[in-house]
Amino acid sequence: MKITKFLGLSFLLFAFAATSFHEGVQAEDPTAVLDFYGREVQAGASYLIDHEDIRVVTATINPICNSDVLLSTGNEGLPVKFSPVINSTDGVIREGTLITVSFDASTCTGMAGVTPMWKIGFNSTAKGYIVTTGGVDRLNRFKITKFESDSSFYQLSYCPNSEPFCECPCVPVGANSDNYLAPNVSYADFRFKPDPGIRAHKMENKMVSE
Repeated sequence: MKITKFLGLSFLLFAFAATSFHEGVQAEDPTAVLDFYGREVQAGASYLIDHEDIRVVTATINPICNSDVLLSTGNEGLPVKFSPVINSTDGVIREGTLITVSFDASTCTGMAGVTPMWKIGFNSTAKGYIVTTGGVDRLNRFKITKFESDSSFYQLSYCPNSEPFCECPCVPVGANSDNYLAPNVSYADFRFKPDPGIRAHKMENKMVSE
């Protein structure tokens, strides 16, 4: 009888300890992606992407929802929005998590089958696969990781969604010889700056309301 009671008590203590241990070692959220000013990048907010203060991410044509994506030195760039594939609880974009990337464009509204979301497509002019628009949610996944551990720059990678057929690795997105953004051509370091046009618009609305 004493042995039975001892075994029963031991089992209860083990179960309690296991439960407590599980709660105590819950994984922390991945590190937040930080913008140019050191603030957390927010899902759904507008950002400009620049490359070493020299080139900015923009589109080849207007409307931008029918265009390819490239690096340019000739303009101020076009804003993008990041959206987590799995909704986050705090709306923060985090390193290494799957996201979709879209130009912040209202010009695609009402255009059937056309979106400003980034995807990978073949381009005969660029002679290969590049980043273009017209993506479908959850099928065109990217992720952001630190370019170097002690750097303020980040690396953008494309993560093919081939489940359940294979576990395809993510590949870096850089610029090809024609300055198109393209997968698996080279590493490129990017930074994310809050869109000043959006901020100015908000200030104008605030002044009008006051």
